[in-house]
Amino acid sequence: MNNTGKSNNDKRKLNGHRKRLRDKFMKSGFSGFKDYEIVELLLTVGTPRKDCKIQAKEAITKFKTLRGVLEAHSEELQTIKGIGPSNIFGIKLIQKSAEELFKERLFKEKIEYGEQIKFPKALFDYLYSSMGLLEKEQFKVILLDTKNRILATEDLFEGTINASSVWPREIIESAIKHTAVSVIFAHNHPSGDPSPSPSDRELTKNLISALKPLDIKVLDHIVIGHNSYFSFAEKSLL
Repeated sequence: MNNTGKSNNDKRKLNGHRKRLRDKFMKSGFSGFKDYEIVELLLTVGTPRKDCKIQAKEAITKFKTLRGVLEAHSEELQTIKGIGPSNIFGIKLIQKSAEELFKERLFKEKIEYGEQIKFPKALFDYLYSSMGLLEKEQFKVILLDTKNRILATEDLFEGTINASSVWPREIIESAIKHTAVSVIFAHNHPSGDPSPSPSDRELTKNLISALKPLDIKVLDHIVIGHNSYFSFAEKSLL
């Protein structure tokens, strides 16, 4: 068989393999899939004509689990030979889709902060999906109405989050714009350790003082780490 014949045969095998994976997914979701097969499907979203099985297996070997691959930064994924920006498209697509799904679910819930603090899982899911893997610190404000229903979420600051970089005026303007009566602050620690720094504590204290004259209550300040969080409200630090 000449090279052209081999090439066509390889393409048929690849297309058949890809179709079997897709048919399997459409029939029963990811049930019965191996982790590398899921990664393979995601990698081929951006490069539908490329065989990504070897790269998928190497990704699972390098990052240990499916979750490890999904949480890996683009630069880390591209250290695997054969994985480029186009391949990563599928992984980033599913990450952003999850973020939007969690956000939509969060807006349907009432955030309960009473005498017994019960941290809402939907809130953690949204915060972790939107900022848990960022390489820079980001400061987010969640604005709530009189019934603790979420009115809006806003990303206000990025960089080193401390008392000098977060301006209370912008938070006040945001609260007034949305007629919010209470707020939840959240920011991430790229190091993965959600333990609040002295600067985080000082910032929280300053923001509470700035909002108090306007009768805007701070329900919580949440620090997001790698699959973990620290809640100022849970630790009675507000």
